[in-house]
Amino acid sequence: MMSKPFASTADTEEKTETLEVLADGVYALTTGGDPNVGAIEGEDFLVCFEARATPLMARRWLDRLREHTDKPVRYLVLSHYHAVRVLGAAAFDAEIIVTSAETGRLIGERGAEDWAVEFGRMPRLFEGHEEIPGLTWPTLTFADHLSIELGGDRGTVELGFAGRGHTSGDIYAWLPKQRVLYAGDLVENGSAVYTGDAYHQEWSTGTLDAVKALRPEILVGGRGDIARTADESARAVESTRDFLTTLLRAVGEVRDKGGSRRDAYHAAREALLPVYGGMPVFEHALVFDTQRVWEELAGEPPAIWTTDRDHRVWDELTG
Repeated sequence: MMSKPFASTADTEEKTETLEVLADGVYALTTGGDPNVGAIEGEDFLVCFEARATPLMARRWLDRLREHTDKPVRYLVLSHYHAVRVLGAAAFDAEIIVTSAETGRLIGERGAEDWAVEFGRMPRLFEGHEEIPGLTWPTLTFADHLSIELGGDRGTVELGFAGRGHTSGDIYAWLPKQRVLYAGDLVENGSAVYTGDAYHQEWSTGTLDAVKALRPEILVGGRGDIARTADESARAVESTRDFLTTLLRAVGEVRDKGGSRRDAYHAAREALLPVYGGMPVFEHALVFDTQRVWEELAGEPPAIWTTDRDHRVWDELTG
C-alpha cells in the first residue's frame, strides 16, 4: 500500500488570492484555503493582522493592499506563533509588533522548531524563504486585552485573549463599530481545523463561547471563506466547535477501550470525513490533531513538534 504524502507536501497548486473590502477601510485577503490575512485603516496608519510565512509572500499581500491605501503600518498584530503566520513580518516595516504575552513566551520556547516543522509540512507557503531574517519577536505584548484607537470616527480595534484554544496564546481582533472579527485560527470557516498545539476541551467550550458572544456580523477565520452575516458567523463558530468535539469524542472512545493512537486516527478520520473531508488541510491536520488529543486526554501539555517527531508520528498513525 502506498503511504499518504506527508502533511501538505503534495499541495503544489497555486491558489487564487482575493482581496475583499469588508467595510470602509477594512480589508481581508483570502487564498483558497491558505491562511487569511487582514488590515484596518486608522486615520493615518494601518493595523495589519497576520504576516504570512515569508517577506515575499507578505509583499504580495501588501502590493494588493496598496491599491487601496498608502498609509504606513503602525501595528502588526500576530494572532499566534505559528511560522506561516509570523515569519513574513519584516516586509511590513511596522512600528509595533503585537502578540499576547503567552505567544511571546512560546516564540522563545518553540519558535525555531516550529519554523523548521512548518517549512517541512507546507513548503509551497514558504516561497522566498531565503529572505526570512529570523524569528519574529513582539515589541508589545498584553495579557488579556489591548485597545487601539483608530482616530477620527473610525472607532477602535479591540485585541482580546478569549482563553486557550488553537494554542495557549491565540488572540483575535474585534472592530465593535463595524462588527467585524478577525478570529485567526480560533475559528475556521470552510476549512478543517489544525489542533496540533491545542487545548481542545477549553477551546470547544469557554473559548469559543467568548468568541461567539461578540456576535460579529462579519467574521474572517484563519482559513476558508469570510462569513458575511451574523448567522454565518455563528455557524462558523459552531462548525469549528463540532470539529473539535467530534475529534475529542472519537479519540477518547478509542483510548478508553485500550486502542492505539493509530486506531484513534482512523476512528477520528471516519467520524470527521463526511463533513470535513473535502475541506483544506483535512488530511494534513488530522494526524497531528489526533496525536495532540491523545496527549491532552493523558493530561499532558503540547509537546514541541520537531521534524523528527513530525515524521515519526505521521508514519506511526498512517503507516
